[in-house]
Parts: sequence; structure tokens; C-alpha cells
Amino acid sequence: MDLAYSVSGFFVGLLVGVTGVGGGSLMTPLLVFLFHFNPAVAVGTDLLFASITKTTGVMVHHGKHKSVDWTIVRQLAYGSLPAAALTLWLLRYLNQNSKDISGIISYSLGIALILTSIAVLIRSYLQRHAPPLENESSEGRFGRKQLPVTILTGFILGILVTLSSVGAGALGTVVLFYLYPRLPTIKIVGTDLAHAIPLTAIAGLGHLSMGNVNFVLLGSLLLGSVPGIWCGSHFSARVPEKILRPVLASVLLLIGLKFVLH
Repeated sequence: MDLAYSVSGFFVGLLVGVTGVGGGSLMTPLLVFLFHFNPAVAVGTDLLFASITKTTGVMVHHGKHKSVDWTIVRQLAYGSLPAAALTLWLLRYLNQNSKDISGIISYSLGIALILTSIAVLIRSYLQRHAPPLENESSEGRFGRKQLPVTILTGFILGILVTLSSVGAGALGTVVLFYLYPRLPTIKIVGTDLAHAIPLTAIAGLGHLSMGNVNFVLLGSLLLGSVPGIWCGSHFSARVPEKILRPVLASVLLLIGLKFVLH
């Protein structure tokens, strides 16, 4: 175990607990820029890290709050899991043919971070303009076209998450806020977490099969992040969201641009 990794995991967990922004958008850039990990290893390790940490969250949401809409989870998975498998096949093909996939992953990571920075800003707008909770419904925005739109959304998320480890958290929740405006926030979060588990697990195991996972790093991050998320969740009510979200979005945007323009 490396103490520096655990300390980093703690602070990322703290920010995740306070802001609700997915760990991948914070953890993966940290591993690349601060600890100089290859982008492929950073993404692969973070995907398995996410699948483990999100499992705990779903146990709470499903067991205690009953806040997972499993129909929506299945519809998203119809698109995301085949997309993850297809993306992994493409990465393996490129890797076996002596192509450096780190450049593809870095660029994808940059795009995902830019999209996440936008998602962080518009999430509060979508929440403010959501219908009243007394009209709670899983009815989607697109009526009869809702099923193909949801599957297509899952497909895009599957590609993005497999390439970058970013998108299963902040992007996923914002997309669900838009697609299902009558679902309460707790169901949006629970449903997004439940969908993220098989997606990050499959993508993470695929990266593991290509040698893109560092288990010492994974264990160290888990050791620090669990107490970090716990502390952050307790501090979240005391932190001014109007200040924190724009600052966080700006940082993610700058990091994303650095990856894209690198």
C-alpha cells in the first residue's frame, strides 16, 4: 500500500461526498498528472475502483430507500453493456496491432471531462425546473420513443465510460434528469448508481485482461476513499453549492482541455 495514494483517495472521496460528482472525473486526472500513471492504467484501475465503491451505494439505495428504477437500469444496460464490449474489443485489437491506445484514451478522457464540467453546471438548473414531486412518474420525456432514446443514451455512456472511466456519475445523472423529469432526485441517483455497477465492472475487467489495472493502487485508493466519502457526505450540507459547483466545473474544464490539446 502507498500512503500517498490513500491520501489522494481520501481527498477525492471527500469531494465526491460533498459534490456528488463521480470519482472518475476527479481520480483519473489525478493519477495521470500527479502520479504519472499511463492513462490506460489510470482508467482501468479507476473503473474497478468505481464498481466496488458504487456497490455500497446501491445497497443503501435499493435496500433502505427503495430508490432504484430497475426498468430504466435494464434499458440503459441494453445499450451500455454491448457498447462497453465493443469498445473493449476495439481497444484490444489496436493494442495487439502495436498501436498506442493511451492517446485515444487521453483524448476521450478530455472530452468526457469537458462534458462533465457542463453537466455539473446544468444539473442544478434541471433540478430547479423539474415538475413538482406530487407528480412523480417514471414516464419519459419522449413518449413512445423513450425506449430507443434510453438505449441509445446507454450506448453512448458505455463507450465514454469504457474509454475514460468518466461519465457513469455526473453525466449519467444529468442525462436521467433530462430523460425522466418527473423522477425524484433520490431515484435518479439510485438508478444511475445501479446502472454504473455492471458497466464499470465489465469495462474494468476488460481493462484488467489487457493489463491496465494496478492492484496496489486499487487497494490504496479504496483504503482512503471510503472514509473520505463518509466525511464528505456529512460536510455536504455545510458547503455553499453556488460557489463549489462553478469552481469544480472550471477545474474539470481546464483539465479536459489539457487532455484534448495535449
